[in-house]
Amino acid sequence: MQAAARRVLRIGLTGGIASGKSTVSRTFTELGIAVIDADEVAREVVAPGTPGLAAVVRRFGIAVLEASGALNRSALRAQIFEDPAARRDLESILHPLIRRRMDELADAASGPYIVMAIPLLVEGGQQGRVDRVLLIDADESTQLQRVMSRDNIPQAQAQAIVAAQASRAQRLKRADDVIANTGTVAELRQAVEKLHGRYMQLAAAAS
Repeated sequence: MQAAARRVLRIGLTGGIASGKSTVSRTFTELGIAVIDADEVAREVVAPGTPGLAAVVRRFGIAVLEASGALNRSALRAQIFEDPAARRDLESILHPLIRRRMDELADAASGPYIVMAIPLLVEGGQQGRVDRVLLIDADESTQLQRVMSRDNIPQAQAQAIVAAQASRAQRLKRADDVIANTGTVAELRQAVEKLHGRYMQLAAAAS
């Protein structure tokens, strides 16, 4: 009987908003590592014609659709903003679809290890889906400045976004590996390259 294929080492990449996850993901990709991004999958599962989009429309109405039939994200955000029940309804529709698709992509991926970029890894209690948790860490004041500059939003809105996520202490408690993103982009990339070497060793040891 043929032996089951070995599951590739899964690294869960997480961090608060504007912590530097996108730069880290790009660096892993440049190093030849497959990155499965929850945000990209979230867009895929509500593409026109998908069961996910149909379920969203059944719950929130055709007002959340653009004329083209694509999801109008601004209209959807307006419905769930400050409505915890509506937000939970949306999450109950999308989260199972996102998890299932990410696991399909992870099972099909090849390479010494893969990275699963999941911003809400800690909030969603999803640590069991990965073998190690890599946290991109930044203090709250740095996050606020970055997100205000990046998204051109006022401080109060930025603070509300940060407050809605897991705390820095909660993330640090769950992390196996931590990169402190307090310096330059070049320094951040160097830190990723160093961890890449470590992950290659762990993957080789597990094979």
